[in-house]
Amino acid sequence: MEPIILIMAGGTMLLLAVGATTVLGWANRAFHVEVDPRIDRVLAALPGANCGGCGYVGCGPYAEAVVERGEAVDKCPVGGASVAEAVAEVMGIEVAQSWPKRPAVHCRARTEQRLGRHPYTGEATCAAANFVAGVQGCTYGCLGFGDCVRSCAFDAIHIVDGVAVVDYEACTGCGACARVCPRNIISMVPFKRSRMLVVACSNLDMGKDVKNVCATGCIGCKACGRRSPIFSFAGEGDLPRIDYEAYEEADADGVRTAIEKCPMEGLVFVGKPTSRDVAAAGDEEVPDVVMADFKTTADDAEWRG
Repeated sequence: MEPIILIMAGGTMLLLAVGATTVLGWANRAFHVEVDPRIDRVLAALPGANCGGCGYVGCGPYAEAVVERGEAVDKCPVGGASVAEAVAEVMGIEVAQSWPKRPAVHCRARTEQRLGRHPYTGEATCAAANFVAGVQGCTYGCLGFGDCVRSCAFDAIHIVDGVAVVDYEACTGCGACARVCPRNIISMVPFKRSRMLVVACSNLDMGKDVKNVCATGCIGCKACGRRSPIFSFAGEGDLPRIDYEAYEEADADGVRTAIEKCPMEGLVFVGKPTSRDVAAAGDEEVPDVVMADFKTTADDAEWRG
């Protein structure tokens, strides 16, 4: 009896295997979805950082968007121009010249230079502290609790003596630090030159009020505007704006004098992107003005009641 039972069991297993294979084969044909092979080729060209700097949650969704929805091929800040060219080759198109995006922190006040600071015992994050009045006198400046540091997957930004400082050698331009800053004092700037001149202050108050809360904030003396036409004061407050298009053709001596004459030393050069760091800025041009888009967390809150 035992041999018969074994033969029957084996035959049953064989029939089940054949049946399962038949069903799976049919299902594979019936439910098969054609995938454009270019998606895999684009994905292979991407660095796989999944940093979100392109505006998608990862390299996979970005690759799909490029192939299926015609997304721009030069949105990967980590891969840069070389990756943009590789993706463009897959798509059979040409990519225009692009420039690296790097963050500029519009605040340089160290801890001891911030006046009116008060003990804070709440959650040690910028997002939480930004809701609390009186954490520091300046309501525009860097809070220094390191939300930007924790957001950076490349260890490219650090809190040094109370203020965020970018390591441009390590920075890939993913933009995570700018997205997480609750006060929007970090701007992503397309670098057309190896260094960019920025206003290292975000305070829009009048000079006297600025001096009451910060030892290094811009006092709106407008001395820079008298030295070079690239500085303007057309916006809110007395904080200077820099016209970067005019800067390309500006008199170097005038710009240098403006920097030297700034009583608060608030005009600084930032960035040292190398050739390997030339990351895509898409079709964006260097903005006429690189300024912090100041707002508090309260501006994004949905108030009810």
